Amino acid sequence: MSDITRLRAFVVDTARLLQNETSEATILAQLAPRLEDLIRHDDWLPEVSASTAGDHYRQHLLYADPLDRFSIVSFVWGPGQGTPIHDHRVWGLVGVLRGEEISVRYQQQPDGSLRAGAPERLTAGQVAAVSPAIGDIHAISNGLSDASSISIHVYGGNIGRIRRAVYDAETGAARDFISGYSNDTVPNLWPGHPA
Repeated sequence: MSDITRLRAFVVDTARLLQNETSEATILAQLAPRLEDLIRHDDWLPEVSASTAGDHYRQHLLYADPLDRFSIVSFVWGPGQGTPIHDHRVWGLVGVLRGEEISVRYQQQPDGSLRAGAPERLTAGQVAAVSPAIGDIHAISNGLSDASSISIHVYGGNIGRIRRAVYDAETGAARDFISGYSNDTVPNLWPGHPA
């Protein structure tokens, strides 16, 4: 059984930051080192939130703020698994907890097509940001061919409920989707605490 004390402290810290701060640049700058500190330790993620599925990645909700200010999600990637090209429509931070990920950012051209940037390898302990203001379209895949990888994502909204888009790699055509989550339950972050 994992000790979720670190996750609980990160949730409280994030909620306090967002209580008074609305500047996206400030939120990303102040939250990134806090996420780095969380993923520097690999003793807190509940095992159920680290499970893979045979043929596709899993997106486990760890926490959704009741005011929809943020959500925290664990992404679990089996060997060879990855996302389609997609956007987020809110700010986000991606921190690799275990393994490695490859992130490819895309820039939409005036004619609607997409231009891929250079692949960026993120290793355990590294954090990257996304948002409509700094670049919101990317695809992520497991950087390991023989093992799973896990990343922790923090978004400026309940990402599983936000209408977003996936993009055709050839044409740039967008198709709306709502991702939802892989898990049916979420961990109780405050066991033994009265409501």
